[in-house]
Amino acid sequence: MKRGKVKNNIRNVRRMMDITQQDLADQVGVHRQTILAIEKQKYEPTIGIVLALSKALNQPVENLFFWDEENE
Repeated sequence: MKRGKVKNNIRNVRRMMDITQQDLADQVGVHRQTILAIEKQKYEPTIGIVLALSKALNQPVENLFFWDEENE
């Protein structure tokens, strides 16, 4: 049976754009620790945060988040 998990490329995109976690957090309206938790795959953000990240990073949601299938 296959299982999966939502993963993201936030850290990679943010670093390519030379944006700090704090700068991104300020643009999105969350704490820096929230960005850290999202980047470490420890927190799945709400759709509102996902859309704000997409706008702040000027990337479609599909470039930032993806479904990673795992075999059980």
